[in-house]
Amino acid sequence: MAKRKRVGVNDLSAAVEDDGAAEATEELVAPRRKSSRKKTATQGWDPYASANASSPLTSPSPSPSPAKTKSPRKGRRKTRDPVVYDIPPITDFKTTAFKGRLGYACLNTILRVADPPVFCSRTCRIATLKEKGLQYAKDLGIQNTRDLKKMVEWNEENGIKFMRISSEMFPFASHKEWGYKLEYAKEALKEAGDTAKRLGHRLTTHPGQFTQLASPKENVVEASIRELDYHCQMMRYMGLGKDSVIILHMGGVYGDKTTTIARFKTNYTTLLTEEMKARLVLENDEICYSPDDLLPVCEELDIPIVLDYHHNYINPSSLPLSELIPRINKTWEKKGIRVKQHLSEPRPETKKVSVMELRAHADRCTSLPDEVVFMGMDGAEGGGDLMIEAKDKEQAVFQLYRIYSLQPVKHENLRPEKAAAPQERAAKGGDEQEDGEAASPKRQRGRKAAASQDNDDASPPDFPQNDAQKSPRKQGKKVAEVKVGASSPKRRKTKANSSKAADIDSLMNQEDAPVPVDGAPLPVVEAEEHPEAVKAATEGAGGCGVKGGKKSPRKARKATS
Repeated sequence: MAKRKRVGVNDLSAAVEDDGAAEATEELVAPRRKSSRKKTATQGWDPYASANASSPLTSPSPSPSPAKTKSPRKGRRKTRDPVVYDIPPITDFKTTAFKGRLGYACLNTILRVADPPVFCSRTCRIATLKEKGLQYAKDLGIQNTRDLKKMVEWNEENGIKFMRISSEMFPFASHKEWGYKLEYAKEALKEAGDTAKRLGHRLTTHPGQFTQLASPKENVVEASIRELDYHCQMMRYMGLGKDSVIILHMGGVYGDKTTTIARFKTNYTTLLTEEMKARLVLENDEICYSPDDLLPVCEELDIPIVLDYHHNYINPSSLPLSELIPRINKTWEKKGIRVKQHLSEPRPETKKVSVMELRAHADRCTSLPDEVVFMGMDGAEGGGDLMIEAKDKEQAVFQLYRIYSLQPVKHENLRPEKAAAPQERAAKGGDEQEDGEAASPKRQRGRKAAASQDNDDASPPDFPQNDAQKSPRKQGKKVAEVKVGASSPKRRKTKANSSKAADIDSLMNQEDAPVPVDGAPLPVVEAEEHPEAVKAATEGAGGCGVKGGKKSPRKARKATS
């Protein structure tokens, strides 16, 4: 009998001494193949091929008798009881003459924690783009767009026909160096837009306060125009009509409100395209520009005004709402656009001691303003659209549906206002927040997060794993430095650093809920996407800073204490 030499998997180049070597090798190695997941060379990746191309295991000649392999052992799937939420009944029903529609902003709390999660604000940082290429950001944009279609379909099933699109749909699309056009995504955008139009849904956008057309900084204005162009591209490829508006704030005062307003008028009339002018509307804010400040500008330039009830409560108009709203309605009627307003409430525990405490949004709204009935009375069919800017998103809409009996609500889609975390959260390792607002940007970034940091704590995951990033609450604690530009060592927390963090915080859009899929702290990504506005803010000329801009949040708090 021929002498055999044992062949190991890690020593496939060993010589065999006679014609029985192939049979011997197969006999010794085959039992190790316990799973059908290991493909042959002709099927795909071969884990043995790299050892020796001339090995009997990789030879194209057929083996005399293939060894039997055991099928992979399937684990028994654990079954879990469905989560049952204790939803208190409505005991204090209310009535309203409002006939319009209610909507929510950017994120659906139920879909965000689905498996797989559905949301439209995946983003990343520049270091990831340098490693993986710009296509990585474009792929995120496609994924966000496909999820937008799913969100619109879910809204239709639940009686919601009005939603704000996240401005983070296409990461870095308006960036000066990394920016790109959206033509590559026109098919996905058209599909989402066609779905919205077929169902009669209204989609709008609201870029954050990085977009400042009245800034004295030329580069900030240029970046703002690029941002408007990006939003116009989205709506153009989606085929959305004139009701799909882009909402902006006037921005900062920059030391002289009259001069700033004049600069806005010049920039609006000379720098914006007709497409941008057709989409742009202005919203009153809680610190700088009340409706009284905006009305003369908007009436002169034919710009509609979005009335924010919460902002008007903090920084009120001299006119009562019963007189103010009909006048605002006319700014919409001139362009034939359906009226839009914003509603939110201060947190219940808030004391009337500071602007910063008053401006924080509550989880839900307890009632509709009596004056909302004036919205759209002068021509808008069926009233107007009221955006509920509450932290519980679609749950806040459902709450008002139930209180006022506006729409039927599916009980299985209701969540309690302060629900304990579902039992499966620990098992799934989800990043949803305790109040149901997954990946909230305000909670994500933390008070000590950096404006820029080039050194990643870990390599970013591959694209298919993007939804399993680290908890946003933990992300915000990684970096304690506030600096714009190149990487540098971490610095101790100082009063100056905290002030810069507050300036950047005041620029961020509170509703977009962006999620850096590479695990980067959100302020890092925000600062990299909008370096012009962030730099201006940290230098004291960003509109929310202390030099030449409007009062910083700290100074505003002291002024109202």
